[in-house]
Amino acid sequence: QVQLVESGGGLVQAGGSLRLACAASGSVSSIELMGWYRQASGKKRELVASITRDGGTNIVDSVKGRFTISRDGSKNTVYLQMNSLKPEDTAIYYCKTRNTFGLGQLDYWGEGTQVTVSS
Repeated sequence: QVQLVESGGGLVQAGGSLRLACAASGSVSSIELMGWYRQASGKKRELVASITRDGGTNIVDSVKGRFTISRDGSKNTVYLQMNSLKPEDTAIYYCKTRNTFGLGQLDYWGEGTQVTVSS
């Protein structure tokens, strides 16, 4: 199993910045990919950014140029640097890992951290 603990959410004015962190523990050697998702009120959960074990990144167009994902392998932690925040970025942000165990895969989710951007 993998345990995920997110931190860094909060209230910020439009144009401001926040950095989210997600620390993984447990079976971290099985982690193939770490990602950030978000879910705004009344909307479906959506991918924001992901990073593979090898450092390959994927960032969705709506945040490209404003958000950056990075990973500290020694700390088993993934970060989401969010700049130029907009009110539409307001959501609960969730960390997710995709793990490989033998021939199978499992996903693990954190409990989420609230990000609120005021206009």
